[in-house]
Amino acid sequence: MAELAALEEPRAREVNEKHGDDHGVNLGKLRAVAKRLKTQHDLSQELWDTGDSAARLLSLLICRPKAFGRDELDAMLREARTPKVQDWLVNYVVKKSPHSESLRGEWFADSDPVVASAGWALTSERVVKKPEGLELAALLDIIESDMKDAPERLQWAMNHCLAQIGIEHPEYRERALDIGERLEVLKDYPTPPNCTSPFAPDWINEMVRRRDNP
Repeated sequence: MAELAALEEPRAREVNEKHGDDHGVNLGKLRAVAKRLKTQHDLSQELWDTGDSAARLLSLLICRPKAFGRDELDAMLREARTPKVQDWLVNYVVKKSPHSESLRGEWFADSDPVVASAGWALTSERVVKKPEGLELAALLDIIESDMKDAPERLQWAMNHCLAQIGIEHPEYRERALDIGERLEVLKDYPTPPNCTSPFAPDWINEMVRRRDNP
């Protein structure tokens, strides 16, 4: 904890707080600490239990994902109230867990939009890697009716799913593009030069273009 405190940078905290995160540790330096520590699941749990965001991020880098029980992961997600901790928990731990599909189904329908956003993130993963059994048309129905007025983090997760459906599944591409154009979610999002806009129609068209013209 002392080492993490020494890595705190006021400028990094200022930037992170604009995105809802409450730490100021440079993530490259945090990863260097994790690389040195390697996998230490017991230490990982101690770090998580501190409640400190930087410690929790480090915890997620040195844990053993398959060692967590289903209820444990569910509790961790509901405790992970900052975006970066939630994002790393879902992407670095839950996606590697044998409980990921069970949790996806539960979180997807949760009334808490932060928890639901994790369910949508796992659904996007399935859209790309294992779409069998997913009702893509039904997902588009939900996105069409709910995304426009969804809270920010849930809206981002739904928009990501919309884009992945359009990119990966040509039979639904026209409808995905139409939904994106009509809802205009993230249409005016400031995007740096040479970066792909998160506006779903632009995102879909750009990724399809790259795939067709490598």
